[in-house]
Amino acid sequence: MKIIFVAVPGSGKTTIMQLIKKQAPDIKIVNYGDEMLKIASQKYGINNRDEMRKKIPLNEYRKLQIEAAENIARIEGDVIIDTHVSIKMQGGYYPGLPEEAIKKIKPDAIVLAEYNPEDVIERRKKDIMLKEKIEHKEGIVSVPRAGRDIESPEEIELHQEINREFAAAAAFSVQCLLVIINLRFKQSKDFEHAEIAAKKIIELFLKQKELASSK
Repeated sequence: MKIIFVAVPGSGKTTIMQLIKKQAPDIKIVNYGDEMLKIASQKYGINNRDEMRKKIPLNEYRKLQIEAAENIARIEGDVIIDTHVSIKMQGGYYPGLPEEAIKKIKPDAIVLAEYNPEDVIERRKKDIMLKEKIEHKEGIVSVPRAGRDIESPEEIELHQEINREFAAAAAFSVQCLLVIINLRFKQSKDFEHAEIAAKKIIELFLKQKELASSK
């Protein structure tokens, strides 16, 4: 089974993936951007994902998406693909899951997490301010992230609206489930959003397995 997990940049996807890896180690986690970066670094000498989206021409970026999708499609077993469904580039938004790419991956579901934009802003600021890795008592590791964009709440909300539209279009193109996780509420403790999202994604894997075994 393959599930694609998407959200706006800096919202906490990496933390969610860490929790899933800890709670369900049999599920393989693949970062689409990292797969693209492997190819881009070899072909263009690109050093990071932010550089990749800002410096590579759109026609070449499309080729990277397709090649990375082909590599991901070959991975067997239960897989989560951590990615972005829409990518903010110079002048607009570009599909992170174009039709040709998603038809190669053939996901069983696309899971979209949505947040209060103010929470996203605070998380991005923390990413930028970090000087070194921090390991929290929950087993979550925070990593410094240079080049993270700081946007207004309105810009982040617009990006989330575009995410929802692009995710629906991607799900429609391959006739898979679209699951939306609402994480707009105020957290009562650290990492509450991440814990809830991780739990829901793991439950989705279990539910789909139950349905498959009952047929």
